[in-house]
Amino acid sequence: MKILVLAWEFPPRLVGGIARHVAELYPEIVKLGHEVHLMTMEFGQAPSSEIVNGIHIHRVPVQYSDYFFNWIGNMNHSMGGYGGNLIKEQGDFDLLHAHDWLVGDAAIALKHHFNLPLVATIHATEYGRHNGIHNDTHRYIAEKERQLAQEAWRVIVCSNYMREEVGRALQTQKERVDVIYNGICPEKKQHEPDFDAIGFRRLFARDEEKIIYYVGRMTYEKGISVLLNAVPKVLWEMNGNVKIVIIGGGNTNHLKNQAWHLGIGDKCTFTGFMSDEDLDKFQTIADCAVFPSLYEPFGIVALESFAARVPVVVSSTGGLPEVVQHGKTGIVTHVNNSDSLAWGILEVLKNPDYGKFLTENAYRDLQERFQWGKLAQQTLNVYDCILDQRSGNK
Repeated sequence: MKILVLAWEFPPRLVGGIARHVAELYPEIVKLGHEVHLMTMEFGQAPSSEIVNGIHIHRVPVQYSDYFFNWIGNMNHSMGGYGGNLIKEQGDFDLLHAHDWLVGDAAIALKHHFNLPLVATIHATEYGRHNGIHNDTHRYIAEKERQLAQEAWRVIVCSNYMREEVGRALQTQKERVDVIYNGICPEKKQHEPDFDAIGFRRLFARDEEKIIYYVGRMTYEKGISVLLNAVPKVLWEMNGNVKIVIIGGGNTNHLKNQAWHLGIGDKCTFTGFMSDEDLDKFQTIADCAVFPSLYEPFGIVALESFAARVPVVVSSTGGLPEVVQHGKTGIVTHVNNSDSLAWGILEVLKNPDYGKFLTENAYRDLQERFQWGKLAQQTLNVYDCILDQRSGNK
């Protein structure tokens, strides 16, 4: 099978979860004997064409525009033109796979011009991100999402929660939607024997302090303010021996102000962007990972914490309760409830044996439900279904 994939981000360009998703899924599909070409946008000094883990990468130049939607239009124009030439030169592509609305226009155009079946993975919806559609920008993006979902032969989502959301928000028939979880490469969290864990830990906290961390985007939907509101109660119960580390790029001024107003400013560290190498090390020395999202289609950060063997506390929103099994692989707390979140954190910090029980179960669960090889086969099953239906075999 020969597949053309469209994704607006791919390493070294890392914006959200799509880059890691496509970078880890498609090598497994290549291992299963298939040819994958992936179109993305140019980035820095990354080569315009190369093979990465068996994937043929094509980085397309895009004319810059200060206006976001013009820039997206330019990207789709470039991908459409490049993709058309690629299909003419290479020939014999079996299907297209588009990841999210940002590449939807190019994917739809290529679908119709070359009569190729289209698969769409919807990683999140505008409706879900904003708890509704409230302005013209939201309406524009939601319409692009709906168009992509309607044009696709089948739609892939990352959780049962998202299957319901896509049906509701994008008017997509549920029988056309397949649930395939995101995955993780646990080996990323393995370090050389000479890794100085104690020295590295002391960069963030004193030896007697427990480390609680959040990693992700600094956006409202991630619920970081809920975590900060939970910290005073945690500090009180732990006699002040806690350090909160907030990791991720973006504007954190409002969060820093909130921390100081709560009287916990000296207990909170905002690291800004952290390299993958340092993040992988950091996750292995922390005591508790907290993801208090208000909206979360899946929660791949929880899997990364599973792989690092750090106990996980999450909120009961979106796909998180599917990923984290309460009382077995982590703790699920009430969404947007700082008291509940504080309770979950304290359950982990005060009961180390319970925390170890959770992490051992979580690590086993990675192989059972979130192993990329299995997820690649599930993706190929979707492809095979489409090709069989197209040929009239089913």
